[in-house]
Amino acid sequence: MDQVWISLKNILGDLITTVESVNVWDILDILMVAFLLYYIIKLVRDTRANQLVKGILLLLVLYAVVTTMPFKAMGFIMKALLQVGAFALVVVFQPELRRMLEKVGRTKLPFGLFSAGGQDERQQLEVRRMIDEVAQACESLSRHRTGALMVFEMQTKLGEIIRTGTVIDAYPSAEMIGNIFYVGSPLHDGAMVIRGARLYAAGCFLPLTENNDLSKELGTRHRASIGMSENSDAIVLVVSEETGVISVARNGVLTRNYTPETLGDYLRANLLPQENAQSEHRLPFRRAKK
Repeated sequence: MDQVWISLKNILGDLITTVESVNVWDILDILMVAFLLYYIIKLVRDTRANQLVKGILLLLVLYAVVTTMPFKAMGFIMKALLQVGAFALVVVFQPELRRMLEKVGRTKLPFGLFSAGGQDERQQLEVRRMIDEVAQACESLSRHRTGALMVFEMQTKLGEIIRTGTVIDAYPSAEMIGNIFYVGSPLHDGAMVIRGARLYAAGCFLPLTENNDLSKELGTRHRASIGMSENSDAIVLVVSEETGVISVARNGVLTRNYTPETLGDYLRANLLPQENAQSEHRLPFRRAKK
């Protein structure tokens, strides 16, 4: 009993000594590591990387077991895997790493560094007109059940997406949008990209999401919208060809059942930061089924 008490006393003494030696820099170091781990977990959660992380952890556990036992062949194989693992992770996690770096790059820097500045009054007026024309076009497309896919470029530039389509670079109108997505149009199967207040390109190809947990009711357009929103900060608008339902994808989440009015409110809240952004929280939508 005395030996146990002495051991506990020694452990408590070591703990007190360790705590007393902690300084401000150690606390900041711990907080930075905790934030980094939290951000990585948040990044890979609900993505295909989640399963890959589990596989990597199992490999690390296997490596720890192998190194403690006289398994020369398995030890050699595990060491070789770990040596090339860093390069393999860059390839495997390329979409997630790109998304993380884009989120970091979208962080606002002080003094307006690398910023194009806010919108002036004329630009805001053009964006409002564009939103009105898009909402009017979606009303007609939804009523006639004509499929449509529109991408609103935000801070992440979509040059590689635009190059897959046809550059138009014109002020949008409801009639022009309707003609682009008319079934007989050569551009109707692709996506339309809106940059600023201009209809910049049409007939563009978007990456499909690799999320296999989505509802089977969602077709190619919806999967392309989610995939585009997973790889950029763009707002992607979808009109279903089968049901006429208007949906919006952003940050990998699809929201549905918009009306032309609530769609206009949502776009104004997100494309015009100076407008009242509270209308976004009052929109009657529901998340896509998984």
